Amino acid sequence: MLKLFVHLKKYRVAAIAALVMMLIELTVELAQPYLISKIIDNGIQQGDLAVVWMWGGVLVGSAVIAFAAGIASSFFASHASLGFGYDLREKLYDKMQTFSYAVFNRFATSSLITRLTGDVTQVQDTIFMSLRFMTRVPLVVIGSMIMAVVVSPRLGWLLVVMMPVLLVVVIWMLKKAALLFRNVQRRLDAVNGVIQENLTGIRLIRVFVRMGHEIERFASFSGKLMKGTISALRLTETTMPFMLLMMNGCIIAVLWFGRRDIVSGSASVGEVVAVINYLLRTIGALSMLSWILVTFSRASASAQRLNEVFETEDTSETDRTGRREQEISTGNTGITRSLNHLHSSGSIQHKQEQRTVQGEVEFRGVGFSYPNSDIKVLEDITFSAKAGERIAIMGATGSGKSSLVQLIPRLYTEEQGEVRIDAADASELDLPTLRKAIGYVPQEVVLFTGSVRENIAWGREDATMDEIVEAAKRAQIHETIEQLPNGYDTLLGQRGVNLSGGQKQRLSIARALVRRPSILILDDSTSALDVATEGRLLDALEDLSCTTFLITQKISSTTSADLILLLDDGWLIGQGKHEDLMESSELYRRIHESQYGEGAQYVQSIH
Repeated sequence: MLKLFVHLKKYRVAAIAALVMMLIELTVELAQPYLISKIIDNGIQQGDLAVVWMWGGVLVGSAVIAFAAGIASSFFASHASLGFGYDLREKLYDKMQTFSYAVFNRFATSSLITRLTGDVTQVQDTIFMSLRFMTRVPLVVIGSMIMAVVVSPRLGWLLVVMMPVLLVVVIWMLKKAALLFRNVQRRLDAVNGVIQENLTGIRLIRVFVRMGHEIERFASFSGKLMKGTISALRLTETTMPFMLLMMNGCIIAVLWFGRRDIVSGSASVGEVVAVINYLLRTIGALSMLSWILVTFSRASASAQRLNEVFETEDTSETDRTGRREQEISTGNTGITRSLNHLHSSGSIQHKQEQRTVQGEVEFRGVGFSYPNSDIKVLEDITFSAKAGERIAIMGATGSGKSSLVQLIPRLYTEEQGEVRIDAADASELDLPTLRKAIGYVPQEVVLFTGSVRENIAWGREDATMDEIVEAAKRAQIHETIEQLPNGYDTLLGQRGVNLSGGQKQRLSIARALVRRPSILILDDSTSALDVATEGRLLDALEDLSCTTFLITQKISSTTSADLILLLDDGWLIGQGKHEDLMESSELYRRIHESQYGEGAQYVQSIH
């Protein structure tokens, strides 16, 4: 958890002020039992009312000072902790934005959400508690022991002897509870994962009438979370009665020996009352200990999970470039100075050159497998696409089509061979420049909460309304948008739930087209379109001077392609135009026959 304190530097003045105010409050409170002993011994027992009023006034004044210091301490602690949480959450989110797909695969989405929300909040609350209460508790205990010894050495040593035993119990509990609460956080991740799956797949669950099964599944994961939490809380809560037993025993001992000292004259009534008062304050502090242990143990587990994200390194060149760009854009002056130095030396100048991407793409013996997997997804892929050409990619499910196109924008990095853009190694290109030149429509349509216009303009922030309309027309969605209640200002539900599958696909295509890309990637993003609409879409793309990669299962989409890539189990088993593959590829002929019949195959072969 100490590693995260670096984010508290910005608020160190407020944190120090909170601690100073807390120390003033604590000092005054520790002095109050001593003042009470003076009132008893010098005032009440001596029958001197003036002394009672004098020390009573001092006692009331000290209480006012402690009250004001406590309020000020809470204010500064809140400012420091809330600011710390805000900065920590922002930096954590910035860190996640630099992750590549390979790194994202290490963390479940639900786990990242939990870390960004629950774990940050847990650490933030612990910072407040540390400044306001957690630091106060040990100081109250130590201060009470010192003052008890000062007031009455014979009685005060009973408290001093007892504290090491309690300290051993507390240290053991902290270590044990931290492990238990780390397990609780992992089970909370699992519960959040089940909730996320259920909410995103609620339609499918209802259609298949699987509500009962999902309720049982959620109850199972939630039950495991409950059992883990109970185990952790049982440990912390059962320790508290043990400590209170020892403290109450100490009070009985003080009363017993105090009575004897009063009779013998070696102690006064005021001193015994003061020592008992310090014991009660110690009990009050220790009564908060179980709650503090729970908070601190959870924060320790949360801090470890947050550090896992911050310490995650990406060794791929693309992600290092992406991080450099991210850090520059967020104003990291130290990194900027380092980059400027490297620029002056010329060591990475070739990677940061701003060049216009024309759209020529070449794969040279490319091999690829996903991180932490030994299964080859692509093997020895070699082809060349000139700028402005249309490349159709066909193959069975799992043949590597999506993996191939994801190598172009450097979402993943090839293990073997080379991907070249405009005759240059893609890894040597400036990553943001490369991606800004690419329009990407993923297989799974992703729309954002907001208006239709905002979703299209999401592809390019400075797009004008005319450009948005033009992109919608090319994507064959303009007429549909015009029929919506508020046209382009119609608000979409989460993930575009108020649109059909085909409408969402065309809207995502419009979002890619508004970028005016040099390379357009359509990852099976016309599957929900009918043949006529798809035909009009492909005709509209003819006017664009961009290299288009079209993953499809429809022969109607490949007949006009400049190059067809036929994949099978990660291997490129055929490439060429439609006519070439009809003659050379038996697999392509079977696909054609399954869609058009033998007569169509015969006619096509004649042509």
